Order: sequence, then C-alpha cells, then structure tokens
Amino acid sequence: MSNSTHTRRYVSVRGVERLRERLSDRDLAIIRQVADLRLMSARQIQAIHFPAEQHTNELAATRARQRVVTRLCRAQLLCALQRRVGGIRAGSAGLVLALGPVGQRVLGLSGPRQRGHEPGLRFFDHTLAVAQLIVGVQLASRQGRCELLDVQAEPGCWRDFASSGGRRWLRPDAFLAIDSRGYELRWFVELDRSSESISTVLKKCRLYVAYYQSGKEQIAHGVFPRVAWVVPDDVRAERVRKAIDRDRQLPDRLFVVTTSEKAVTALCSIN
Repeated sequence: MSNSTHTRRYVSVRGVERLRERLSDRDLAIIRQVADLRLMSARQIQAIHFPAEQHTNELAATRARQRVVTRLCRAQLLCALQRRVGGIRAGSAGLVLALGPVGQRVLGLSGPRQRGHEPGLRFFDHTLAVAQLIVGVQLASRQGRCELLDVQAEPGCWRDFASSGGRRWLRPDAFLAIDSRGYELRWFVELDRSSESISTVLKKCRLYVAYYQSGKEQIAHGVFPRVAWVVPDDVRAERVRKAIDRDRQLPDRLFVVTTSEKAVTALCSIN
C-alpha cells in the first residue's frame, strides 16, 4: 500500500490519544466505515460523508473530500492502495483506501497490526463490490426509500453452527436489516462475480439451508433472513435462478437472485 507518498513513522501511545482528541465526528465515521468494509473507494467515501447537498456544488464536495482523505492518510489513519478503480487516469476519485496502522490503534481494534501489502485483484474487486452495495443501501435510506437498521460486513456477518458433522461456518458477504414501509427485511447477501461455478453456488445455498435447519438464527432473532444472490447481469441471474429452482433441496422463497443494477431496489422491496 502507498500511504499517500508519506513515510510510515512510529506514533506513541500519547500521540495516538492526542490525535484521537483532534478528530472530528466525520473523521471518525470515515475511519470506522473503512475499517468495517475493509476497502472503500474515494468516490464511495464522498457519496456517504461529503454529500453534494452539504456543499455549494459537486466540485466543492470533491475538494473537501480530497483534503480530509489526504490528512487522514498523512496521519496513517487511512492508507491508499497503489491499485485504483479505473486506473491512474481516474484521478483522486479512483483512489482506494484501507485502514492505516494508526487508525487501527485509534479505533482500539485488536488483531494483527495493519501491514503495507497490496491485496490481490480478486479480493480488491469483490470487497469494493460489497462496499458499493452497502453504500447504495445507505444512500437509499438517506433518500427515504427505506431505513437501514443494521449492516454487518465480513467477518462480523459470519455465523457458526453445530451440525452432525461438527462445527460449521457460514460466511455471507454481508448482512442487512432494512425497514421498508414498516416491515423489517433481513438479508444475507452473496456477491457473485461470475467467477464461481453453478455447482459452487448451489453448495453455498445448501449450507444456508443447513444453517436454517440448525435453528440458531431463529432462536437469536426470531426469524431467518432471506438470501440475496447479487450477480453481474441478467444472463447470470437467469442461470443461477434456474439452478436454484431445479434443486429440490432448496426451499421456496429462501433465495432471491438479482443483478448489481437492481440490487438496492430488490433489498428494499417487500415481495
């Protein structure tokens, strides 16, 4: 990772405390969201934390975002990846941010310290796609189309459960709870990038059924979420939908298949 061309330096415990005291609510919100989602593009950060309606125009919002992100990177609260969305010609809007080593300490997060290595392309694309979906639902909530009640990205959305074969893990890409016209909609989300075979998709669907049959989620929350498969296009959606319909092990209405373009609408709709 590049740290916006700034050299890493050690920050003392007292230095971290002083830095935390100087951070604004917006600074902390940005750092926390990047930590939760693992990667965010500058464009995604701007959409959530620098909405155009709070600035004189879009250019003013962009300049404000640039100043804040540069400052957060300089303080090692965030760090910028070398790879960008849209390549080098995308400019600052294509910048991709991860949590920096000082950001981890400011948030009091445990675990291995953040290291300066670049993630692989598959992780990069998939993680940003999940972030984009969550940002889209946040914007829909802000616009009054729904109300976002809860969001959990990986690994916070993972579930473990006991089965006849021992302890098993279900690893969704995200969990969302959404209020739509007074109805609470709960979703496990799977972002499909057309990189997995249909048999792999069906295997994951059967794992959801096994978790459903364990009853653990229903005991904890009173209801089991539906599972939304979000795929790139209508052709892939049709393939996945037909495969799920043909598999008699998979119960009706547990799975919804939608495209990236239609995903926010699908997640906010009662059907």
